Amino acid sequence: MQTLYNIIFLPPVAFFIVMAATLLLAWILSPLAYKPKNPPKDGTKAYACGENVPKHRIQINYTQFFPFAFFFTILHMAALMVTTVPTSNLATFFIAFIYILGALVGLLILLNRREIGHGSD
Repeated sequence: MQTLYNIIFLPPVAFFIVMAATLLLAWILSPLAYKPKNPPKDGTKAYACGENVPKHRIQINYTQFFPFAFFFTILHMAALMVTTVPTSNLATFFIAFIYILGALVGLLILLNRREIGHGSD
């Protein structure tokens, strides 16, 4: 019987058990969901206070996102290096120190590019 518990608690098996229970519960409770008898013809349009809004495509701009993502990644990798370096050996401490200096140089370059105007509109 112990092996059955080991099999049930494997992550893929547990995932499918929970997914099956969720789908079964959704199927059982679906008659309770609200469904209008006469759905409006403009049911999928965005609400605009009664005004007709012309459809237009949104152009997504990632110029603000990427510098923030690089900043976040550099800082978190530097923190990971500082917290996981073994302190028993001076050589590993020196390697971590070099890594931190490289991260600082990368952050200075990133921040300097933003001040010059390469990273913003």
